[in-house]
Amino acid sequence: MRNPSPEACSSFSLPRTYAMLVLVSVIWGGTFVAGRFLAGEMPPPLIAALRFLLASITLAIYLLITGTRLPLPNYKQWASLAFLGFFGIFTYNIFFFLGLQSTEASRASLIIAINPAMIAIAASIFLGEQLSKQKILGIFLSLFGAGTVIMSRGELSSSLAVSKGDILILGCVASWVIYSVFSPNLSRILGPFATVTYSIWLGTAMLVVSALFSQPVATIPASIEQLGAAQWISLIYLGAFGSALAYILYYEAIRRVGAMRSGAFIALNPITGVFFGWLLFSETITSSIFAGGIAVIAGICAINWTRK
Repeated sequence: MRNPSPEACSSFSLPRTYAMLVLVSVIWGGTFVAGRFLAGEMPPPLIAALRFLLASITLAIYLLITGTRLPLPNYKQWASLAFLGFFGIFTYNIFFFLGLQSTEASRASLIIAINPAMIAIAASIFLGEQLSKQKILGIFLSLFGAGTVIMSRGELSSSLAVSKGDILILGCVASWVIYSVFSPNLSRILGPFATVTYSIWLGTAMLVVSALFSQPVATIPASIEQLGAAQWISLIYLGAFGSALAYILYYEAIRRVGAMRSGAFIALNPITGVFFGWLLFSETITSSIFAGGIAVIAGICAINWTRK
């Protein structure tokens, strides 16, 4: 994306940028509820393909309107982008829609919220990044909180029960960790926005191919026609807002205040996910979800917090 002039940098409103990040967190929290509306309505590859076709079109329109030009990758970079698209878009979304068929939006949002903890562990193992005592504490809190949510289906005293949906949502975590650990080098060369945009386009192509093989091609129009108004609204929300607009706003915020400050707002994602699950699906906020959520959010804050 184009860099702003020094005047623009000095004049932007910090509260406005933080409000932008809060909006991004609200949008991403809402994707779990939108996914629940769609899960089970049609094969996951088809839902995911439609979602990212909308996202790809939205990104293309944004690039045309703003006149933003993306750098052209070389052959090696295209291969790396395909790798990122496979894990960050393709496998993530297959796990996402499969998991939401049998687990609540609130639970899914709290499980996926351990991403920062798992990314920190993976970065330490594969990239040699040092883990401070504060980050180790944050990792422990996040994993403890997620474990509390996953292992207890209701109250803290209830019997242990891990659902198939919970395991599939953990597949989302694994996919995003791979994407996050192996994307920084490419992001430094192409820029984070270009890296995300290219990986979305490539991942979309993979999802479309998968959708064509997931069911007879002749039945796909009928599957799309059976979607009701709520499903179409959810699909547009996921594609245009959750997968395009939110990324545009997020990387604009990173450009303004940096990745560390922007990343701290990830703690709001599970809060909005749980809230929307309660509001729209009447999902019960049990003692295990409440206690686990507090621990996860505290862990995210500890991982992202800096004295600066």
